[in-house]
Parts: sequence; C-alpha cells; structure tokens
Amino acid sequence: MGKQVTFINARIIDPNAESETLGTLTTNDGLIEKRDGGIKGKVIDCGGMCLAPGIIDIGVKVCELGEKHKESFRSASNAAATGGVTSLVTRPDTKPSIDNPELLQFFKNRGKEVSKVRIFPTASLTKKNNGKKMTEIGFLHDGGAVAFSDGFNSIPDTKIFYQILRYASDFNTLIIGHPQDHFLTENTSATSGVFASIKGLSSSPDIAEKIGVERDTTLISNLNIRYHADQITTKMGLDALRDAKTTNKRITAGTSVHHLLFNELDIANYRTFFKLKPPLRSNIDREALTEAIREGLIDNICSMHTPQDEESKRLPFEEAAQGAVGLETILPASLSLYQNKILTLNQLFRLLALNPAKIIKKSLGSLEEGQPADIIIFDPDKPVKINRFKFQSKSQNTPFDGFNLQGENLLTMVQGKIIFKNNSFKV
Repeated sequence: MGKQVTFINARIIDPNAESETLGTLTTNDGLIEKRDGGIKGKVIDCGGMCLAPGIIDIGVKVCELGEKHKESFRSASNAAATGGVTSLVTRPDTKPSIDNPELLQFFKNRGKEVSKVRIFPTASLTKKNNGKKMTEIGFLHDGGAVAFSDGFNSIPDTKIFYQILRYASDFNTLIIGHPQDHFLTENTSATSGVFASIKGLSSSPDIAEKIGVERDTTLISNLNIRYHADQITTKMGLDALRDAKTTNKRITAGTSVHHLLFNELDIANYRTFFKLKPPLRSNIDREALTEAIREGLIDNICSMHTPQDEESKRLPFEEAAQGAVGLETILPASLSLYQNKILTLNQLFRLLALNPAKIIKKSLGSLEEGQPADIIIFDPDKPVKINRFKFQSKSQNTPFDGFNLQGENLLTMVQGKIIFKNNSFKV
C-alpha cells in the first residue's frame, strides 16, 4: 500500500462523474481519500497535466509459461507501467494453454510475484484452445478466472459451443468471444477486396464477422451469460452488434486501437507488423468503427497486445505471425481520438478504464473517493515519436514504429504506489 500523497494543480479526468476540473486529489493507504480537500502528506505538483484512472487493457497476451522469450510477466508489467496501463486482463492462449486449475494457479502466483500491475487472468473455454473439449469451467471460475475465452480462436462446432455456454451459464460468468466465422477466416491474412486481390493475398470476407456476431449473440440470447466480443472491426459486424444489443443488455464489445487508426492499405509492401487478427479492414469499415465509438456502441478500446519475436515476423506476409504489441502505445494512439475531436477525454477514459472495469466486474476505473488509487498522469499534447527499440516489452512488433503521435505518460500509480515515473516529471 502507498503512503498519503496529494496531487495538486491536476487536470482531473473522471469518466464516472463525467467531469474535467483543475483541482487536487489525495490518496492514502492505497485508496483515493479525498477530492479537492486539504493538502496532506507528500505533495506532487502536476503542473496542469491530466490525472486519470489507469488503463485496463482487455486481451493482453503474457507469454509465460512456454514462450517467455516473447514476453514475460516482468517485461509486460514494465511495458504496462510505462504506457499507463494499470490492469491486464490476460488471454489464455499461452503455451501451454491456461486450461486447468493448476496452470491457472501457477499463472496467478507468477503474476502476483513479479508484476507491478494488476493481473486478471482469463481461462480457456476448451482444452488447448482447440474448440473440441470443454475445460473445467466450474473449478477455473472458483480458482479466480475473470472470464473464459479461446483467444483468437472461434469455436467452429456450434453444438459444442452451445453446450459450453449452457454449462457456463450456471456460473454467471463472462465469455469473451472472437466473433469470426472459423471456416471463412481459417488460414487467411487479409480482408477480401480489390486490394487483397491485387496483392495476391489469401483473404476472408467481412461477412465472416457478421456471421460470428450473429451466431454468438443468438446462442446466448436465452442463457445467463455475460458476453463480450473482443474485437469488432467491420461495418457489417457493427450492424449485427447494434441489433443484438437492442434485445440483450448483457452484451458488450471492444475494438483494437490499431483497427481505429489503420486500414488495409497500410499492409502495402507486405509490411508484416501490420498483419493483425482480425486483419486490417477497408477505410469504410474504419470510419464506421469511429462513428460506433462516438455513438457508444463500442464499450472499450484495447491494445490486443500480442508479442511476436523477430523471426516470426521477418517472413513472407502469408507466413508471418499475426498480432502487434500495444501496451506502450495504447495511450498516445487512443489520444488521437481526442486530438481529432471525436471524443472528450472523459469519453475516452470510459472506453479505456471505466467500462473495462465494469465488463470484468471490478471496482476500478474511476476517481471516486474510496476507490483503489490506480492513477496515471499524462501530457495529452506532448509530441512523441515511437521507437520500438526503446520498448520495455521483449517483443517490438508494433505498426507504430517511426510514427509521430501525441500524448506521453508521466507517472503510473497502482494501489497508491508509484510504479513508473518519466524522467521529465518531477516528484
């Protein structure tokens, strides 16, 4: 637990109160003690910089146990702290998969021992994430899994998936789906269209996402299930999501910050750092996604942090691994929505902090008195040139390398303890 600290001259961004004010905030014993009260304990002058809840990133892959060379708890934790991420909702598609209570306990213990940030593990829906045999959902739920998912895999057998959902409904748990039709998307690397044809890339139609959303949301319609779509990236998928949400308030959906800022043309010259899953979409889809963010249809923005080593990315595009790291770029990348006047800072931090906390049912993501003191201080206007070779993450597969963005994290606090401080920020 941290000692008493008062932040003064802070531009306080509170997504729960929907307010933005210049004031003070005091933390004590790991909690937010007072807003705009007296000055107590250690004083930190924010100099007019923004103070907001720490980012909660859903869908982060930490590669322990078997691929520690790509990302460990220590490196992911350092990357998160640097980037203003205070909680990681981790994926289970590790090697081996987090598909039994013993591995879940090891994963939790390892994270607790090493990580500076909070770790909320997701467990596998099926053994080895292969979509065939259900895991011990009851034991995994009791063991502390905040949700169940098969990562980037969509369970192809609808009958098996429905049986799993019916069983999981007994535990009122969260299911995180990857709503893409398995058979239309298997072994593809781009979105169908003229561009993919010109480039000669294997591709899947955007209707695959619509089919995935419609299947998943139909299956849960009469079940006691909380369902979260990890990444909605197409206009068709958004239309299906909008229809589903009108009749089921237990459905939420996220999107990747990469899909908000890039489109399919960015893979020109076969740049494998832009090879993602789902693949980058058309600009029409990207614009529809931006409008969905403004509308409130999308509930959270994530980095979908997927570390890959150099060897797996330095391959021909079709053979290269999918995914990008994002813990250190999610803040400046997301701030482009503020810079471009699409969202206010309060609206942005609903997507980055408050809503993710609600999705996983944790008392985090706001600056209310009595809440955990998970806080970041950042300069929203500071120009930043992304240099992947300076990352804390072991893997450096970012599409933002060399990009000029705006927004720099200056300080990260978890449970009242400062875990990162930028050299330019005086404490």
